[in-house]
Amino acid sequence: MPSNSDKNVASSFQRRTLLKGGLAFGLTAGITPFSIGKEKPTLRVLGTHVTLQEAIRQRAMEDLGINIEFEPGGSATVLQKASMNPTSFDLYEQWSNSINVLWRAHAIQPIEKKRLQYWEEINDLSKTGKLTEKARMGAGDAPHKIINVQDDGTLGANHTDTISFLPYVHNVDSFGYDTSKLPNELQGQEESWGWLLDSRYSGKVGIVNDPTIGLFDLALAAQAKGFIQFQDIGAMTEYELDDLFSLLIELTQLNHFNGFWTSVPESVEFMKSGRVAIESMFSPAVSALNGQDIPVTFAAPKEGYRGWHGVMCMSSATQGRIKDVAYEYMNWWLSGWPGAFIARQGYYISNPKRSAQYLSDAEWNYWYKGQVASEPLKGPDGNISVRQGAQRTGGSYEERFSNVAVWNTVMPTYEYSLQKWYEFITA
Repeated sequence: MPSNSDKNVASSFQRRTLLKGGLAFGLTAGITPFSIGKEKPTLRVLGTHVTLQEAIRQRAMEDLGINIEFEPGGSATVLQKASMNPTSFDLYEQWSNSINVLWRAHAIQPIEKKRLQYWEEINDLSKTGKLTEKARMGAGDAPHKIINVQDDGTLGANHTDTISFLPYVHNVDSFGYDTSKLPNELQGQEESWGWLLDSRYSGKVGIVNDPTIGLFDLALAAQAKGFIQFQDIGAMTEYELDDLFSLLIELTQLNHFNGFWTSVPESVEFMKSGRVAIESMFSPAVSALNGQDIPVTFAAPKEGYRGWHGVMCMSSATQGRIKDVAYEYMNWWLSGWPGAFIARQGYYISNPKRSAQYLSDAEWNYWYKGQVASEPLKGPDGNISVRQGAQRTGGSYEERFSNVAVWNTVMPTYEYSLQKWYEFITA
C-alpha cells in the first residue's frame, strides 16, 4: 500500500489529468471531443438510490464536463420502466438479476469491451464467478453466466468481444438488525437467515419489496428454519413456490411482517422510527444508521449471503454522441474515485486496486481486508459510520464472496413467482 502522502499527491494529480487522459482515450476510441465548441451533452441515468447519489453526479459532471440527469427509484419500478421504454434512459444502473429481463425485452444493447478503458483490470468475480479457487459459486445467476453476448445473441459464460453490462459495484447482502432489540434467546447465537421468520421478531420485520431479491431473503429464511427444503434455491419450482408462499401468507395474516420497503431511504426510516427491529437491508442503509448512532449490525448469516453484482447497461436506443458520452461515464466509474466513494458505504468495485489510492490505509484495511478499524471511519455522508475497534462482519472481500448462498436471480419460474409475490404483499 502507498503512504498517505503519496496517495494524496497521486489523487490530486490523477484528478487533474482525468479529463486529459479520458479525452486521449476517447480520441483513440472514436469519441468526439465534445467539450470543445459544443453544448454540453446530457446523459440520462436510470437506476436506484444505491448508486444514483448526488455526490457522484456532481463529481462525474465536474470530471467529465457533461450534464448528467439521475432518475433514482425503487428497483421494481425502474426495471419495469427500462424494459418497456428504452428511449427513457441512456444508461441503466441496477443489479445483475435485471439483465435477463432487459435483454429479452431488447431494452439494452451490447457493450464493446475494446471501448472499456479498464477492462483488463476487472477481477475474476464477473469473468469466472470466483475471486478464489475455493470460493463457493452460489446458486442462481452468478454474473459470469450472463455477462457475455454469445454468437447466437444469447447471454452466457463463454468470453466474446461484447458484454451485456459493465461490471462495477457489487456486494453480498443479508439482513440488518438493531442490536439493542435483539431478543435475549438469540444473544450469543450465530446469525441466521431464520431470524427473519423467528416468532420473537413478530410484528417487527421488514422485507425489501422486490420479487427477485426479497423472495430469496425469505426462501433462505424458510430453509434455515427447516420449514422448506429447496432442491435448487436458485431455480425454485412452482410447487416449491406454492409451499413457500402459503407459509408467508399465513405469517402475513398473523401480522409477522410490518412493512415492505422499496428504496434505501425507506429502509433507513423503517429502522430509525422503530417500526422494525430486523429487515432486509443494503449496506448504505446500515452505514447511514450507524452514522446516526443507531446500533444496527449487518448480519453474516451462517447459511451464506445473497450476492449481487451491479450492472451498468446501455439503452438499445442510445446512439451517436450520447453513446460516446455513455462510454466516457462507464470508464469514469472504474477510474478510482467512484470505487473509493462506494467503499465507504460498504460496496466493492470490480477493479479495486485502482481505488486503493483514494482510501486511507485504515479504510482499505477495514473495508477490503476485514481488519479491525484502527481509527473512526466516515461514510459517504461525512458522518462517522465505523467506530474505532469495529470489525466488518463476514471478514475480507475474498472471504465474504467465498460464502455466497444464492445470487439475485430471475428464475425460469419468474412470471409465476411475480404472481405469488403480489399475492403475498397484498394478503
